[in-house]
Amino acid sequence: MTNNERSLHHLEKIVALGALAAVLALAIGFAQAADPASRAPKSPVRHDEVFLRSAVALVQDAGTGEIVFDKNADVVVPIASITKLMTAMVILDSGVNLEQRVVISGDDYDFVKGTRSRLRPGTVLTRDELLLLALMSSENRAAASLGRTFPGGTEAFVPAMNAKAQALGMTDSRFVDPTGLSSGNVSSARDLARMVAAAHGYPLIRQYSTTESATVQAFGRPLAFRNTNGLVRSAQWEIGLSKTGYISEAGRCLVMRVRLASREVIVVLLDSWGKLSRVGDANRIKKWLESSAAAGQRG
Repeated sequence: MTNNERSLHHLEKIVALGALAAVLALAIGFAQAADPASRAPKSPVRHDEVFLRSAVALVQDAGTGEIVFDKNADVVVPIASITKLMTAMVILDSGVNLEQRVVISGDDYDFVKGTRSRLRPGTVLTRDELLLLALMSSENRAAASLGRTFPGGTEAFVPAMNAKAQALGMTDSRFVDPTGLSSGNVSSARDLARMVAAAHGYPLIRQYSTTESATVQAFGRPLAFRNTNGLVRSAQWEIGLSKTGYISEAGRCLVMRVRLASREVIVVLLDSWGKLSRVGDANRIKKWLESSAAAGQRG
């Protein structure tokens, strides 16, 4: 082999290795893009003009469907007790008797996370009261008992949840229990905006999810509950629907249908770190929209 031939052969090897490296880099890039963890940064980032601590966020015009703000809105993540909005819709769609009395049982315990509840076994409440507590105070045993006493039991309830999601076009979503305690309940912010829009069509869900507080009778004694979203008690907010959620895998979550800057919007905040961060993010979005609207009027 001549020197020229050796040089040409060496050059061909370099080109081939370079092409292989490019293919590998492209493959790694695709893998990272498909990995939700890589697409949803945990640290606070400045996105457009809003500084949020939620890893996933979406603001959508409730009337037109226009996306006003989008941060990782297609990432599929656990949604915790936001799940209870789907639970409520399935219950109301079924036409079950809301005045029927239901007994809390040991089957309604949280064996996943070990969360506590003041609804002791033997507590008797109407299905309507259970729906109120599930939506307002995110009561897990209330939600579990709604699924358990559904015709066919929880085994029939969960497929009904997924069928409802499919009917709403929630292609990123999957439900495995009526409480949201399992991290197997997953969705994207875009899907949850669809769910919030649908849930807002139910008067009871609008009413119960925004009720500030309520008292029920258990064993002849009053039990007082409060809404898990403190913003419903603020005169600065006009909230038409609300639901919070939290498990360690999902972080702090909040969805709302709310009037901001004379505009009806759906707000989705997922995987917010810090106990007060989701409320802080909601306030930051409110301030941003109001400032933008004021600037537009001046312009």
